[in-house]
This record gives sequence, structure tokens and C-alpha cells, in this order.
Amino acid sequence: MNKKYIVTLTADERQSLESLVNRGRVAARKVKRAGILLKADAGPGGPSWSDEQIQQAFDVGLMTIYRTRQTWVEEGLPAVLTARAPTRRRPRRLDGDQEAHLIALACSRPPPGRRRWTVRLLAQKFVELGYSEPLSPETVRQTLKKTNSGRTW
Repeated sequence: MNKKYIVTLTADERQSLESLVNRGRVAARKVKRAGILLKADAGPGGPSWSDEQIQQAFDVGLMTIYRTRQTWVEEGLPAVLTARAPTRRRPRRLDGDQEAHLIALACSRPPPGRRRWTVRLLAQKFVELGYSEPLSPETVRQTLKKTNSGRTW
């Protein structure tokens, strides 16, 4: 198979990766990625293992090997060894005003026939009052949890 990203390590890179692998307390992800690079090295003196051999030796998927090679070629060694921060950001379902109304509703008296509010009841009543589009009970739970508010009666 023709590889798109070919790893060729310099002597210094090889030495630093070998010391990382042989060091005592290092994150398992770093050790595994360093080992993948060492075995994939197609430079002079490198073992130049196939992806299948690396997969069996390190018990990783082929995509992990592919992405490790790609990251090394495109971004360099530090990018391979450090984990990226998550880039996905979800927009907030409720703004500050809506959260205040939800907390006020949770602190009010429960509907007739109920001893206390449930998150499902709060979600339904909140939508009935027109404060929000339909929202899940989990959104209500997380909002109330982060406010740490308690009832006063």
C-alpha cells in the first residue's frame, strides 16, 4: 500500500522518543504515540514497520496510526505527543434571564397534588409559561445543579 504520510525521524528525534518510551512515569497516550512513530520510521536506521505490524504490536486501530503519521508530518512532534483541547462548543440553551425564571419557578410552590417539583414538571411548566422553546429535563437539572439554590419554605 502506498503511504501518503511517511515518517522519517532525525537522530535527535529518535533519541528523544526512545528516552520518552523508556522513562518511568509518562502518560500512556504519549508512550503509545512515540512507539508508533519509532516503529513507523522509514529513515536510515529505522525499522519501517507496516501499519499492520504496528497495529498488532501496540493494539491500536489503523486510523490511530494514520492520524499519528499525519499529525507528525503536518504539525511536528509536539503536536503528536500532546492532546488537543476539544474544539466543539455547544451554545447555551438558556440565557441568564431564562435561568433566573427557572430558578424562581423551582423555588415556588409545586402544582396542586404534588409535594415537590420534578425536573420533568419544571421543564413542562417552563415551556407552558412561554419562557423557552421545548427543553429537556436534563437541561433543567444541569441549570439547577450549577446554581446550588435551595428552597426557603
